[in-house]
Amino acid sequence: MKKKRILLKVGSNTLTKETDNISRGKIEDMASQIAKLQDTYEFIIVSSGAIAIAKQFVKLESKQKEVFVKQALASIGQPHLIRIYQEIFREYGLLTSQCLLSYSDFEKEESRTNIKNTIKVLVNNSYIPIINENDTVATDEIKFGDNDKLAALTSSLLDVDLCVIATNTNGIYTKASLENGEPETIKVVEDLEALKAQVVNSKSSHGSGGMKSKIEAAAVTKDANIETWIVNGLEDNFLINALEDKVAFTKIK
Repeated sequence: MKKKRILLKVGSNTLTKETDNISRGKIEDMASQIAKLQDTYEFIIVSSGAIAIAKQFVKLESKQKEVFVKQALASIGQPHLIRIYQEIFREYGLLTSQCLLSYSDFEKEESRTNIKNTIKVLVNNSYIPIINENDTVATDEIKFGDNDKLAALTSSLLDVDLCVIATNTNGIYTKASLENGEPETIKVVEDLEALKAQVVNSKSSHGSGGMKSKIEAAAVTKDANIETWIVNGLEDNFLINALEDKVAFTKIK
């Protein structure tokens, strides 16, 4: 039986569990779930967190613009991030690889083909590609997207069956419920334009995208006929619980 392909995007706030440190426990939670699901699903991960992990080790002083400091932090943090993934996933019998991409890679047909062919080889040999924006040479992710757009473009390019964006809320809440202090999840979305009117634009403490960028990402996957789920990645077992419909989350058809 052909496995269904899931692209899982995890942001910095999920990986740090809303603290100032990368949570090894959260990465272990992800590995545990993937190990249980690997007979039915194959996984591609788009992971933020390089800058957050670098901030644990270093404090850079510079007279350069802040964006260059962030790029330098990403360069320092990325090897640490991948090492943690490799160590923890290996404990669960899972193999990982690193792929660094820029948005410009998706604009050239030759680059798009190379990405598809490389990831196809990795997945066919039971490696889980862990993709991140190549922050050292591109500033878009740092400034605008928090990897949401990268996840959407990758989902479309690789023709995944499902794109799951793990964040720090139980999906998207109705505007009225946020205003009255009792968040209520919008469970199913058919009309993205109507959804935009519900969104309160806020950004998380470590991430840079907010819910607006997640909806923009969902517009890309929707055009590619790919369903997108926005789930609460802070909860343990979040992916399995969503697949078994045990928790509240937003499903964008």
